[in-house]
Amino acid sequence: MKSIRGLYLVTDRDLCGGRPLDEIVLAAVRGGAACVQLREKNLPTRSFVEEARSIKALLAPFNVPLIINDRIDVALAVAAEGVHIGQEDMPYPLARRILGRGVIIGLSVETWADVELAEELDVDYLGISPIFETPTKTDTKGSWGLEGIARIRAYSRHPLVAIGGLNAANAGAAMQAGADGVAVVSAICAAPDPFLASRELCRIIDDY
Repeated sequence: MKSIRGLYLVTDRDLCGGRPLDEIVLAAVRGGAACVQLREKNLPTRSFVEEARSIKALLAPFNVPLIINDRIDVALAVAAEGVHIGQEDMPYPLARRILGRGVIIGLSVETWADVELAEELDVDYLGISPIFETPTKTDTKGSWGLEGIARIRAYSRHPLVAIGGLNAANAGAAMQAGADGVAVVSAICAAPDPFLASRELCRIIDDY
């Protein structure tokens, strides 16, 4: 399994305040973001592919992997380094068969049953979702809290990425509870200075 650690940016163009998405992503990786998940729920496929190809080229000099949210077809089209799938997306075994062994696949876990089932899978990381209630994730089955991270850490063999309501005020607590990485959306996309926000988050995460 590949290791996903550190600061993980999940994009949301609606939170960027009209700023170009590539500008936000570039600032984040310059600030130290170790991974970027491109999440586009509403873009047509052609536009999504074009954007993914552009972001992948932007990330290449930094050796930062591009993870595509949900869309196996888009990930294949641009040779992205990985995909992130949820419980309602393509089943993991089929996604792995299509993408092959060299591609990162992350899986969201929203219930304890999800965690138990994931233990039988060779996923590259689990996305614990959400840690706290957040406006960017409204279709989940409740929040894990910091206790949830600790419980999953004690049980699971997988790297853990915490997401949902995380920011500079609580990223350290998530790491202390057992997360290997912290994924943020608004803490960077909506920040007045995404570079400084990313750098501060990395400083906090690196302390653990």
